[in-house]
Order: sequence, then C-alpha cells, then structure tokens
Amino acid sequence: MDQKESDAVERSELVSEDGKNIKSVLCQRCGSKVLCPGMAAFAEKELFLPSMRKKTSLTSSSDGSEGDTLSHHWLVDDMYVFENVGFTHDVGRIKYLICADCEIGPIGWHCLDDKKSFYVAVERVKHA
Repeated sequence: MDQKESDAVERSELVSEDGKNIKSVLCQRCGSKVLCPGMAAFAEKELFLPSMRKKTSLTSSSDGSEGDTLSHHWLVDDMYVFENVGFTHDVGRIKYLICADCEIGPIGWHCLDDKKSFYVAVERVKHA
C-alpha cells in the first residue's frame, strides 16, 4: 500500500461522508478532549506550525523557523465549539491553538483576520 492509499484509508476512518470528524479529537500528550465527534470539518490547507513545545517557549522562540508545513486539518468555525483549547498571545496576525490542560502546542492555527476559521492539525492530535 503506497502513501496515498494509506492516507485514504486513514481519512475514511476519521472523516464522515459529510466531511466531519467521526471520532473525538484529543491532545496527543495528556489525552484531554479538544473536539467532540461531528464538530469539525476536514480541510486541506497548507499552514506552517512551529515545533510542538510548552507554551512558555512557544511565544519566546527566537526566529520561529523550526516547525512543519501541514496540510490536513480539522476546521472549526466557532471557538466555542472546542471542548478544551487555549490560545497563545498574538504572533503577528496569528494565534496558535494549544491544549488548555497541559499547554502543549501548537496543535492548531487561527488568523486574526478571519474570525471564523480555527484549524487543528490532524497530525498533531489523537483520535478516539
């Protein structure tokens, strides 16, 4: 099975026919629930997220060049849909999403110019 086939199998286990998350979205580190099933839409958009670390070192990173460009996300259009998420201070026009319990992140991305788009990187969370 090549990478595209394994991505398709994994996606079918996570995304419903109407494009929503089938499973709960959880923090990789502490298991805290970030989103309930059916609350986010699958979206493909390339976004750069700094490397995962605790909140204190997130906002004080020197050049911010370490990280990943990720393209598979859960898109939420209302911040009150989240079960448990925190936000960093503004980094330019961006706020990064972190686990509100253990403060690891970023697990996602929010641009201050777009009040209705909160992205949670599929690769930065667990599903159960």
